[in-house]
Amino acid sequence: MDKTKPFDVSKQAVWQAYLKVRANAGAAGVDGQSLEQFEQDLQGNLYKLWNRLSSGSYFPPPVMLVEIPKKGGGVRPLGVPTVADRVAQTVVAQELEKVVEPIFDDDSYGYRPGRSAHDALAVCRQRCWQFAWVVDLDVRSFFDSVDHALLLKAVAPHTDLRWVLLYVQRWLTAPLQQADGRLVERDRGTPQGSAVSPVLANLYLHYAFDVWMRREFPSVPFERYADDVIVHCTSQAQAEQVRSAIATRLARVQPRAAPGQDPDRVLQAARTARLA
Repeated sequence: MDKTKPFDVSKQAVWQAYLKVRANAGAAGVDGQSLEQFEQDLQGNLYKLWNRLSSGSYFPPPVMLVEIPKKGGGVRPLGVPTVADRVAQTVVAQELEKVVEPIFDDDSYGYRPGRSAHDALAVCRQRCWQFAWVVDLDVRSFFDSVDHALLLKAVAPHTDLRWVLLYVQRWLTAPLQQADGRLVERDRGTPQGSAVSPVLANLYLHYAFDVWMRREFPSVPFERYADDVIVHCTSQAQAEQVRSAIATRLARVQPRAAPGQDPDRVLQAARTARLA
């Protein structure tokens, strides 16, 4: 550790993060700097980033908002950080993954090393032979509406590194820059497209959904891929009971659900179905 730096961020961690960003490629952020341009002074850029991260002086730039059309209509908002910010986020994401991956549920599949949507589908098909009913749901605007205070509360017990919490908090509140250049301040949400969002989202839903389901419905299996969930039930009555309970639970941990609001409003889509 550099004794002149308040935070022990290793240069090797920054290098490994850069290699991962390079492998994932991606577009330029608000500064217009492409990965190729960043690499023109790779050593200097990585050293500057390490210096700021380890000194506590790193402040993320705005995240560029890009709207991607959905197949079914509408758009999906994505946040595109700068190349340097993606490297910085990956440093923290890798640090968090080391400690939270071992505690994550076996039936959580989204954005996790060595797991995929195909794995979730394979398990789902197998369970559909055993259970006659399913609840198919996803959380409404989950990435746009994550409660920052609850998310930081979920992160805190898993790290004693002050710089991890410091930078997570700064990323959560970094503004979005719209196509016309206007900045939108954020008091909730973690943009899809950022390197640290997947592990943060999984940690949030680990406590908001996975742990809760295992406690409240230990005999009811499920597969979760990010904010999309399939729950397997033995009867229509059980499926409706579980669906209602999930809606109520998510309403308590989603800031969009105001007191007295219909809990189902936190679910983008939720249906019970009998399997043929």
